[in-house]
Amino acid sequence: MPFEWTPNKVTLLRVAVGFAAVSLFGRGAWPNLVALALTVTSIALDALDGHMARKKKMATPVGAQVDILGDRMIENVYFTYFAVVGMVSLWLPILFFARGAATDCLRGLAMKAGHSGWGANAMVQTWWGRALVASRWSRGLYAAMKCLCFCYLGFELALTRGPVALVSGLGGGVSATIRTGAQVLTTATAVFCLVRGLPVLLEGWKYFANGVRQSRGAKAAAQEAA
Repeated sequence: MPFEWTPNKVTLLRVAVGFAAVSLFGRGAWPNLVALALTVTSIALDALDGHMARKKKMATPVGAQVDILGDRMIENVYFTYFAVVGMVSLWLPILFFARGAATDCLRGLAMKAGHSGWGANAMVQTWWGRALVASRWSRGLYAAMKCLCFCYLGFELALTRGPVALVSGLGGGVSATIRTGAQVLTTATAVFCLVRGLPVLLEGWKYFANGVRQSRGAKAAAQEAA
């Protein structure tokens, strides 16, 4: 059968490109720049798979979960790498991992209760929650912030860090300014990540509570039957 691109295949390609980019970081100044180009490509593919799903009407619950999984893998592998080389705090990838694990767990519980990730039956019902989680401006802004963050850190790595840096011998003031820019970008990205996850945490908690009550009810019924 002829090969046909689907949103899920584009997502898998995006993840592969992201991993290839991270594997090139730290191998030299020019490989770092190639990694930056691959980083931009990976973010562009993120927009492409969503556009393809909407245009071809191929959006499915499984596809939405694959897209979210791709997002988690990309952001965690990038921030973990930059934390390992000492460019960001180790707490940054921990924060992204914890936030992603919590929201994905609640989304899974909501799906078991019959709620999808989008549309009238979405688990997030409030207007402000949908604006933060599902709107195009929010998703686009979040993708742009992560792309800018990854590219900025990659440029810093390529230009100023290590024995193969393209630019060496920068003054203390210039280095401090570059570092401050990195801290501002990473902090802003982390804050927006938490803000976008807040509606899912607030509205998804009821599904966790319902699951706990059902589990306790089943346990009590089993004890009574015994």
